[in-house]
Amino acid sequence: MFELKNEKIAIPVVLFSGLIWSFGPLVVRYMSEPQLVIWQYIFARGLTIFILLNLYLFFEEGPNFYKNYFRIGFSGIIGGSGLGIAMVTFIYSITNTSAAVTLLCLAAMPFFTALVGFLFLKEKISLNVWIAILIATLGIIIIAFGNTEKNSLLGLIFGMTSSIGFSVFSVSLRWRKETPKFTTVAFAGFFCVALSTIFILNNGLNFFSSSYNGVMFSLHGTLVCMGLILYSIGSKAIPAAELTLLSLTEVIGGIFWIWLPLFGVNEIPSTNTVIGGFFLFMSIIYYSLTIKTNRRFIALN
Repeated sequence: MFELKNEKIAIPVVLFSGLIWSFGPLVVRYMSEPQLVIWQYIFARGLTIFILLNLYLFFEEGPNFYKNYFRIGFSGIIGGSGLGIAMVTFIYSITNTSAAVTLLCLAAMPFFTALVGFLFLKEKISLNVWIAILIATLGIIIIAFGNTEKNSLLGLIFGMTSSIGFSVFSVSLRWRKETPKFTTVAFAGFFCVALSTIFILNNGLNFFSSSYNGVMFSLHGTLVCMGLILYSIGSKAIPAAELTLLSLTEVIGGIFWIWLPLFGVNEIPSTNTVIGGFFLFMSIIYYSLTIKTNRRFIALN
C-alpha cells in the first residue's frame, strides 16, 4: 500500500477524503423517494462497497487477499457488524430528518467512541474528555428539542444509533490492532447485503429500484470507498487529535451542499440545529486541543 509520510501533504489528502464523503447526503437527496426503497439502497450500496474494496485489496495485496477474512476474528465481526448497522441506520435517519441533524449526530462519534472504549475496553476517560462529552451532550439535547415531531425525532434516534455503530467499529480496531481494517469494512458491506436480502425476500420486494436510483445507490457506495482509500493513505501521517478536527470537513461540507441553492435542495437547518451544532463543534475543537500532545495514530490498513 502506498504510504504517505509527509504530514503537510497528508492533511489536504484527508481533507479531500472528507470532502468526497460530504457529497453523500446530497446524493441521497437526489434519489427518487429514497424512503420507499431503503432496503434496495442498502443492498446496492453494500454490494458496491464490498466489490470495490475487494478489488482494491486484490490490486494491493495480490490473489491471496482473501486470506484476510480468516484473520478478522471475533473483533472484526463485531466491528464490521457495528459498521453495517451504522450504514443501515444512516439512511433511516437522513430520510426521516434533515441532513444537518444526521451529520451532526455523526460528528458526536468521537465521544461515543470514548464511552464505548471506557465501557468495554476499560479505557480511561480524562477530565477534559468528560467536559467535551458534556458540551456535546448539551448540543444534542438542544437539537432534540428542535426535532420533536415524530418522524424527525425518529431520524435523530437513528442518527445517534448510526454514530454509535461507527464507534463500535472504531473501538473494535483498538480491541485487536492486527485486525485487517479494510477487510472489516468490506465485511460491513457484506453484512448490509445479507441483511437487506433477508428483508427484501421476506417482504416480497424487488432487489433493484429504478435505473436512476440504482446509479445513485452505487454512486454513494463509490464515494464511500474513494474517501476511505484516501483517508487510509493520509491518516498514517496524522495523529488522532488532528484527524478528529479534519473529520469535520464531511459534516460542514455535507450541510453546506444540502443548503446551497445551486444544487437545488436548499435544505435550511433549524435554529435549534444550528445552536446545537455550534455546541457540538466547540466540544470537538476543545477535545482535539486538549489531546493535542497525543501522537497516537489511527490509520486504516
